[in-house]
Amino acid sequence: MPLFNLRELLEFHQGENSTDVLINGVHFNRTALNFFNYTLYDNGTLSNGSKCYLVFDRYQPSILWNGTFVNGTSCYEPYYSISERGSLGVAFACLFAASIMFTLINLRKHGRLFLPSEKRFRAIGRRWQWYWLTFLAACGIISGITSVDVDRDYLQALAIVLNSFFYYLMMPGLLAAVWEGVRHWGSWQERQICDRDPFLIPQDDKRGQKEFFMPLVFYMFAWLQFFMVIPRSWSKIEFQRSPQQINDYAKPSGTDSRFKAGAFMSFFAWSMICYCLQHSIHYYKPHNRGPLGSFLGFLRYAPTKFLLIIPITAIRVGYDIACSFNWNISPLKYNVNAGWMYGLGYAPAFLVILIFNVWGYFDPNEDRDLLRQRAERGRTADAELGLHNKPSWWSKLHGDNHLDTESRLRAMTREIGGGSATQRNLERTIELGTMPAAKPRDEHDNPFKDDAAAEQRSRDRPKSTSWGSEDDESRRTMSVRTMSSTTSQPQQVKSMLDI
Repeated sequence: MPLFNLRELLEFHQGENSTDVLINGVHFNRTALNFFNYTLYDNGTLSNGSKCYLVFDRYQPSILWNGTFVNGTSCYEPYYSISERGSLGVAFACLFAASIMFTLINLRKHGRLFLPSEKRFRAIGRRWQWYWLTFLAACGIISGITSVDVDRDYLQALAIVLNSFFYYLMMPGLLAAVWEGVRHWGSWQERQICDRDPFLIPQDDKRGQKEFFMPLVFYMFAWLQFFMVIPRSWSKIEFQRSPQQINDYAKPSGTDSRFKAGAFMSFFAWSMICYCLQHSIHYYKPHNRGPLGSFLGFLRYAPTKFLLIIPITAIRVGYDIACSFNWNISPLKYNVNAGWMYGLGYAPAFLVILIFNVWGYFDPNEDRDLLRQRAERGRTADAELGLHNKPSWWSKLHGDNHLDTESRLRAMTREIGGGSATQRNLERTIELGTMPAAKPRDEHDNPFKDDAAAEQRSRDRPKSTSWGSEDDESRRTMSVRTMSSTTSQPQQVKSMLDI
């Protein structure tokens, strides 16, 4: 017999004759009802296992000879008004939707790069917490909206499945967001130390090995929680149409061993978050020896937001563990007290998003904060060396900020010693300008000339004859003409290839 038929059956009321049936003041043909296997149930529904119609109060359908219902209302249509579960679900859905806008703002603020990307500290590490918060808010929106149909449906169907599915899907997103926030805080402490001294913290020590395995262990528990709870048959959660269905199908399915195992996997993942925060404080902050010193150091150096977020997350984890054993407070129950479900289920998730966004609004971008720390260290070093920086207006008056690239190069040339003539003739002489032919060097300008040797050679040279003098005179005349013709018309250089 199908699960739908486990409700208490009712006998058809006798009508005017043996083939007539009276249901809610409407006459039905008994032969047609029996032929199409319709049965009347005690909750006021008429169903054959595949189709279901309401037959109470103002719902008065009629059936034709071919099995078609006229003026029929499905059992899965909204019937009741919105109650506490639906009202609070819409309110939380609006809160989750508004939080996405602020989460994206903080994602842009803290995800932007103002320094070159480093292999040891990648930008994706600081963005993961905001990605997971967006995923958490999206699951909260869907789960909150579907709670409206859980209240309004006369018989539970797909709405309770969607509501429960996305409610439990919030848990891995919540744990991952808190984990990434805690892990990145430790990475940020390490980055500040490495920026001051790159060789102070090695990567292959015991600390580095722990930081390598901690994410693997956490995500192992987180994924085990996901696979224990999410990939399963959710159809039995719909069978809450009668007390017998709840006791035989819905309750055993909502408190089975997989829900219990998934709840404890959440607790183990939450424990890894606590250990990661203690690990970062132990290695990157000053600490005292002994258990008491470690505990006091944890309370002193742990960020305030994590001192709030971790206990809030523990409330949600504890509530899931309790729901896996107690059906009466489980969100899988369609008429559960809204205070349990929203106070211990949805409220912790929203508070985590709220705290992350508030602190993200006030915290600076890490790259900019690192630049500020470098500037402070530079000023401290200058003060130790007795150096004092000039005020900002000094560079504006005496600097070359108003010059372009070409003017700055020409000013540098003048400082070397080229002078105004060099500056004026740079472009004309070197590129696309007039380059005159070389002039003969005057003998008196030669610094390497030996005057005594030249005078001795002229004294020892024999006197020339008259014809020789004439020949020398003609050669000198030709040389002068050649020189004058060379210097009279300067050579025009149109390109560097003509030189």
